[in-house]
Amino acid sequence: MSESTIQLRWATATDAQALVKLNDEFNGVGITEEEVADNLSYSNELVALAFINELPVGFVCAQYYKSICYSSPYAEITELYIRDGARRRGVATLLLGFVEEELKLRGVKSVKVLTGKKNGSAIRTYEKSNYVKKEEQVLHKKL
Repeated sequence: MSESTIQLRWATATDAQALVKLNDEFNGVGITEEEVADNLSYSNELVALAFINELPVGFVCAQYYKSICYSSPYAEITELYIRDGARRRGVATLLLGFVEEELKLRGVKSVKVLTGKKNGSAIRTYEKSNYVKKEEQVLHKKL
């Protein structure tokens, strides 16, 4: 990809096709455009897209919620993906900053990220954006 400005914006239902393609590259999950469009309309999820030369090159998803246990809303970055050709250009860092600013506006004071222990490039990206590793144990159960 040639040098140009990285553009960021919030995803809308009209971005469903691009999000399906990016998510399939990232997760290999066969979600439909209709499901993506519905999820964008009816969830507490923030989804931002990054573009280079008007082509979608990455996305970030964040969930936020308010709990009876805490005084301020809490958030989690659930997905962050940048296409190979757009990596190492600061796109992920820009996307993180973009979604973090919106979370701050919504009163969020803490953001959690779950990523694989062996995913060194993702860990470095998050650390570059001042995320800190915690010694918490993650437990998982399929239902």
